Amino acid sequence: MSEKIRLSLEVSSQLNAKLEELAEKIHGTKSDVLRRAVVLMEVAVQAKEDGKKFGVAHKDQELATEIVGI
Repeated sequence: MSEKIRLSLEVSSQLNAKLEELAEKIHGTKSDVLRRAVVLMEVAVQAKEDGKKFGVAHKDQELATEIVGI
């Protein structure tokens, strides 16, 4: 099992509220939200490195929104 490291993080009240909202929606914790966010960021960065697009697709797989600036 890998060693766990505790981090301390200061965020605005608005960001804290957003973390709480997202945690509730995924039935998890704010830490769960941040962990999943890191995984999404990793996927986005890898896609960019591979010359691919990253975004949100319609059900038919057509890219509806491309996420840029990562």
